[in-house]
Amino acid sequence: MKTIIKLAFRNLLEHRSKSIIIGLFLIFGIAIVVMGNSFLEAVNRGLEKDFRTNYSGDIAITPLPKKGDSIDIFGVTTTDLSDPFPTIPALPELSKIEEILSSREEIKQSTKLISAQVMISKDTEYDFTALSELDSVGFDDLPIAIVFSGEEDTYWEMFKNVNLIEGTYPKKDTNELLLDTRVKKIYENLFKQEIHVGDKLTLVAAGPAGIFREGVVCGFCTPANQNSAMFQIIYANPDLARVFANLTYANTVEEEFGDAIDFSISSLDEDAMFEDIFDSDMDVLSAKQTDYNSILGDTTLRDKMNQADSGAWNFILLKLKNPDKANKVISALNAEFKKNNIAVTALDWKAACKSYTGTVEGIGFIFNLMIFILGLVVFIIIMNTMTVSVLERTSEIGTMRAIGTEKQFVKKLFFAESTVLTLISSVAGIILALILMLIFNSFEITVTNSIAKMILGGGLVHFSPTVKILIATIIVSLACSFLSTIYPVNSALKVSPLKALSKE
Repeated sequence: MKTIIKLAFRNLLEHRSKSIIIGLFLIFGIAIVVMGNSFLEAVNRGLEKDFRTNYSGDIAITPLPKKGDSIDIFGVTTTDLSDPFPTIPALPELSKIEEILSSREEIKQSTKLISAQVMISKDTEYDFTALSELDSVGFDDLPIAIVFSGEEDTYWEMFKNVNLIEGTYPKKDTNELLLDTRVKKIYENLFKQEIHVGDKLTLVAAGPAGIFREGVVCGFCTPANQNSAMFQIIYANPDLARVFANLTYANTVEEEFGDAIDFSISSLDEDAMFEDIFDSDMDVLSAKQTDYNSILGDTTLRDKMNQADSGAWNFILLKLKNPDKANKVISALNAEFKKNNIAVTALDWKAACKSYTGTVEGIGFIFNLMIFILGLVVFIIIMNTMTVSVLERTSEIGTMRAIGTEKQFVKKLFFAESTVLTLISSVAGIILALILMLIFNSFEITVTNSIAKMILGGGLVHFSPTVKILIATIIVSLACSFLSTIYPVNSALKVSPLKALSKE
């Protein structure tokens, strides 16, 4: 084997021009592959660390979605065109879920969460639809935010890295609001009107629900990660958030019983409803004195049904003692939920944040496809170059065959040359990539556009090379090199030694 390697080095030096050409192609291709995968690794690492630490935990327990829908902690994605603004349903059988969770020793912390999307206004009302249709106003310019409301005691204990820069956290049983400074900035830029602690804001539910509630600004905060891809948040108390999340008693009853209970007025007798209101001998004056509220009779039940269901939650979020065992815990929990016929599912952080991770995965797929195409082009070029190089050495092969060298030895020699050249080029390509990434990372380039942040997994654009990426790149390079050598060597060996010797 040592002899073959020595001969391989000698031959590479003897044909140095061809070796340099092939080596440069390899170095270029390997550097691109390493940098591309390191960039995707940085995106996924940053997203995972940010969301697992600050928003989703290691595991999220969500209601089972309808067929064709998906639920994450930011909302419902639906294919049902008849329901363009679906809300996240409440977790069913909460006490049974908590009983199952209490038996799991792997769980370190747990909390509950309500999530809803709102728009904000102050002092005056305005048409959000008309505003969004203006050419000068993009999605990033609209005062839209996600309302997050966690269980009073446990939420801030689990997610305690929010940077409070002014004011206080929302006090219990109040309509106080803790605003992300990005919400404040967007509103002030759009309406040229400042927001201060103590100001009253009107929150408007996203979609056609027509829900309005007033809240008082108690403070301002920034994300725990300044380069977070996370959309701007308003933190509120649970009862206020439940209104926008449609977690009312009426909605809870409807989810549990479906069509078994009819809250509509279609079943009431029309004559009975109006027989005392428009009596034949009632004149206009007496009609003015009528208490029209009595038409609907006692509205106590209706008012109760429209109140927030104080026991309803959208999600349970978990942090584990060992986050690496998340998949194992998820499988065990889902088996328990299925066994007990509880319509919920446990998701890992990536599925729980699908609104963000799905975008990154899509970009990653396109990026990997581009890398694959680039690698394929480089592979074809290398194979063609190797073919020309080997065929030009047909007389050399013929000479070796004529003096009794076996085909197997010739094959080993050429594969050794290819392997040595690939290893040297791979190391050089990796060193080049590491130098370029180190220089790029030193500039600490960031983006501020929220769409770009979502695509990039955060505002910081950087590379995170890993040993796994480097080893995988070398292995793939060696495999491609081996494959690209098979055809030209076999073609050259098919030529008889006599014909090979006759060629110049």
